[in-house]
Amino acid sequence: MRPRRTAQAWGTLSLVTTTPGGPALPAPEPVADEPETTEELLLRAAAGDEAAFAQVYDALSASVFGTCLAVLRDRDHAAEVLQEVMVEVWRTATRFDPARGTARTWALTLAHRRAVDRVRAVQAQRNRDQRALDEQVERPFDVVAEEVEENMDRARVRHCLDGLTPTQHEAVTLAYYGGRTYREVADELAAPLATVKSRIRDGLLRLRDCLGVAA
Repeated sequence: MRPRRTAQAWGTLSLVTTTPGGPALPAPEPVADEPETTEELLLRAAAGDEAAFAQVYDALSASVFGTCLAVLRDRDHAAEVLQEVMVEVWRTATRFDPARGTARTWALTLAHRRAVDRVRAVQAQRNRDQRALDEQVERPFDVVAEEVEENMDRARVRHCLDGLTPTQHEAVTLAYYGGRTYREVADELAAPLATVKSRIRDGLLRLRDCLGVAA
């Protein structure tokens, strides 16, 4: 048996086999290359192959969207997170290690983490909005009235303090607003302890009369 070449209908030459007295047998067709796996495409994308990444996107986007939707339960948020995840896949493709899992598992892990982060961000925003709304709600009357009364009391005390002599004002302010003892007031004013006590006593009496407090 000896091979010979013969012209085919489309004008190309192919190798055929003949047998004595028998018909020509066509040569076996070449075996087509097997399609690349997603893992192989992702490794090519890690090297900057945009065409390979486009195929990775087509292979993984549906699963990534499904994971995002399961966590977020909102299609708009899920679509946004899908894009964030696929951008992250493109930017961090060099971190993918096929020895540790499939490309799909790796991408879905990124998707779940991103979706959980979005849930937390949305909840935090809702909490801020609720706090802002609560602050705008009119406060109860008794709370407002109490604050007004406290402010009026402070104003009356300040007014009465202004009616004291300078030495009384200074001694009373240090003792009751500065939290100092009689001895500390005396040391700070460089005055005898008895004198300081007298100033504070006289000042408090004048404050009592000014504020209308019963003796």
